Amino acid sequence: MPDVGEGLTEAEILKWYVKPGDTVTDGQVVCEVETAKAAVELPIPFDGVVHELRFPEGETVDVGTVIITVDTGEGDAGEAAAEAVPEPAAAAPAAEPEQKRQPVLVGYGVAASSTKRRPRKQAAVPAQTGARQAVQGELNGHAPAAAAPAPAAPAAFAPAEVRPLAKPPVRKLAKDLGVDLAAVAPTGPQGTITREDVQRAVAPAAAPAAPAQVPAAAQAVPAPTAPAPAAGALETRVPIKGVRKATAAAMVASAFTAPHVTEFVTFDITRTMRLVQELKTDPAFAGLKVSPLLLVAKALLVAVRRNPEINAAWDEANQEIVHKGYVNLGIAAATPRGLIVPNIKDAQAKTLPELASALGDLVATAREGKTSPADMQGGTVTITNVGVFGVDTGTPILNPGESAILAFGAVKEMPWVHKGKVKPRQVTTLALSFDHRLVDGELGSRFLADVAAVLEYPKRLITWA
Repeated sequence: MPDVGEGLTEAEILKWYVKPGDTVTDGQVVCEVETAKAAVELPIPFDGVVHELRFPEGETVDVGTVIITVDTGEGDAGEAAAEAVPEPAAAAPAAEPEQKRQPVLVGYGVAASSTKRRPRKQAAVPAQTGARQAVQGELNGHAPAAAAPAPAAPAAFAPAEVRPLAKPPVRKLAKDLGVDLAAVAPTGPQGTITREDVQRAVAPAAAPAAPAQVPAAAQAVPAPTAPAPAAGALETRVPIKGVRKATAAAMVASAFTAPHVTEFVTFDITRTMRLVQELKTDPAFAGLKVSPLLLVAKALLVAVRRNPEINAAWDEANQEIVHKGYVNLGIAAATPRGLIVPNIKDAQAKTLPELASALGDLVATAREGKTSPADMQGGTVTITNVGVFGVDTGTPILNPGESAILAFGAVKEMPWVHKGKVKPRQVTTLALSFDHRLVDGELGSRFLADVAAVLEYPKRLITWA
């Protein structure tokens, strides 16, 4: 099991995509694992035949444990993870015949770009000494393969085994339309499937089902479900692991470390709701989702600019308050595996259409369970949209390391005094929880009032920005 994320020490094997006897190639995805932060696909760093799967699906494995062995045709089965302390290799001869690229199994598996899972051409590299191979293997999380007089010929990589390249929003669109990405001709950069490609594929007759050889990595992995209780049982016990375990630890740490204060404001959001409808027909937002959450996010960014002291962090170790000149805007997302909070990096520098695009990508990736650990690190301020569940408001708990979290409640039509008369207006409530070590009541109140003021009179997006 490679190091799949900063500070993570274990991962649960969700699904194997191969079985003993299957032929695999360097870079091919062989399994999906779930860490405390996200679901991650792991590639194999060898060419060969699967010899053994060391752990079944559903098993939690420590980082550094061997999970799969592969017969590389060089005498010994290669292992997909190194032992805790690999033995140093003997010094290699001064000159070695041309060999394959040093296998690498690192990091988060599936990253922001899925091009890393494309088949690679074998490239020769200069010979390395055994000591250097041992060090490289330890850094990458696997042992180097033993040197051989002549490398084995790479296995043929059939086109049907290549996972179609497409961004998460495009995959969701294809899933919603019932389009098989394996049957779509890509026109994007480096063979990437675009939205237009998927839409063109809808027009003709439905494509035939993909052959059985298409790797299961291209299929959506069903969310784990709680075990059914035995007949007559009144209780069901579910192991605490994965995202739920990480969320519990983070919430307990936050609740009992940062002194929380929550303030509320109820206001007329009718003008913002009208603006949302107008933006949906604006050509600048073609193909983008425009929702009230988008304008709430923009209003928060304007309020941060007017009250920059709220965008800070408490450094207990150094006894310092760290003021941040950037806003990594977290969006709390409910997924089948639990609550996660990915963030939009440098959100303060984005235009409204750019923010809409980033928000759409973030939500689509989270729903697919493909959010990378890097996307959930470094947040500064978070929004949680409890209104989508019909809830008026709440008292949200801070994401650890952040100074504030804003809860956006349901928008409801209510009687409201408007221009001296009681009229039906669209009304909502915002709740702001903040770390009282960093944020005094005055600062928190001014910040929350500014967010509400922008949403009540959205022209302030211009006058205040």
